[in-house]
Amino acid sequence: MSQSDVERPLLRITGRPLRIALFSGNYNCIRDGANQALNRLVAYLLDRQAQVRIYSPTTPRTSIACVGQVVPVPSIAIPGRSEYRLALGLPRTIRRDLANFAPDIVHLSAPDWLGRSAQRHARLNGTAVVASLHTRFETYLSYYRLGALRRPMERYLHRFYSDCDRILAPTAPIAAELAGQYGSGRVSIWSRGVDRASFGPALRDEEFRNSLGYKPEDVVPLFFGRLVIEKGLQIFVETVMRTRAAGRHVRPLVIGDGPARAWLAQRLPNANFLGHLEGVALGRAIASADVLINPSITEAFGNVNLEAMASGLAIISADVPSASTLINNGRTGLLVAPLSNEAYADTLLELMADPTRRTALGRSAQLAASSYDWDDALAQVVEAYRGCLKRDDSLSPKE
Repeated sequence: MSQSDVERPLLRITGRPLRIALFSGNYNCIRDGANQALNRLVAYLLDRQAQVRIYSPTTPRTSIACVGQVVPVPSIAIPGRSEYRLALGLPRTIRRDLANFAPDIVHLSAPDWLGRSAQRHARLNGTAVVASLHTRFETYLSYYRLGALRRPMERYLHRFYSDCDRILAPTAPIAAELAGQYGSGRVSIWSRGVDRASFGPALRDEEFRNSLGYKPEDVVPLFFGRLVIEKGLQIFVETVMRTRAAGRHVRPLVIGDGPARAWLAQRLPNANFLGHLEGVALGRAIASADVLINPSITEAFGNVNLEAMASGLAIISADVPSASTLINNGRTGLLVAPLSNEAYADTLLELMADPTRRTALGRSAQLAASSYDWDDALAQVVEAYRGCLKRDDSLSPKE
């Protein structure tokens, strides 16, 4: 056996490669934390010679260099949010393709129409069903004044997750919440990792800051993520405005893109908008800021927080389960009341006035982030697959 075989054991079941059918709502359409995690998972599985087939809506112009073989599923653009597509269920051609592939595991990454249809098909065929939770969809409704739909959505989500053999939760608090509803034996944790080559304090670049018009003494607040209203953009704007009203000069740095970019630029015309960045360019931009402000309550994990922590930034984040798992309040970051503009602004003002505390928070955050490893996180998914296979199947612990 070669050294590479030892490092990357093969995933086989009853003498053949493990087969996983992954269903996604937008595998190559949107660059977000969920899709980046799914692409890493597919690469990890393929590297261990599992067979993976991805079923997803697609777009002519991809937003992410996706990994693996994607089977396009018929879909339509969502009105007003054309970057998102709605799959039209599971048509006969897709069912035929799925039958030919004969997966051992059906992995659902979204509780959409496609995911629910694939789940029912798997149930009819006796295939194990695993669902991974990436977004708290029920929290979106309040941002679009659809709060009356929250209870129906929660009932639908309950039915969806009740029909799964295993649910992958991104954090321990969310896992505990799901275990209370569906039983601890059906819930596993799939955490996340951070790419240490792309994120770190050493990537801070004073010349880059200067090129953006910042002085060495400026404290630069950062918004990092997709520019959509549900990421808490209104709170970010009001935090900046309150800080300015208190007499402090603030010129935000914004990394990311999305349909709300024009909305945000109209309200913060002097902000530096860098758009979408990747790799070391992204790491340099993050490390060259000083304080991440993350008011989003929709994340299930919070890759934005983790990557900013790895970059050595002080973090001000909404106090929600995704953030409280990553951040030790007062030591590796600061958690504030999720919807309090005043709390964000007051905390930012405190950090602007105390560079020693900013530095201490950033150092502790960087140390905490170093424990998050992608291979360890992805191995958790394989363990979950193993746990829901039939007893007469053999997915060796050595594999």
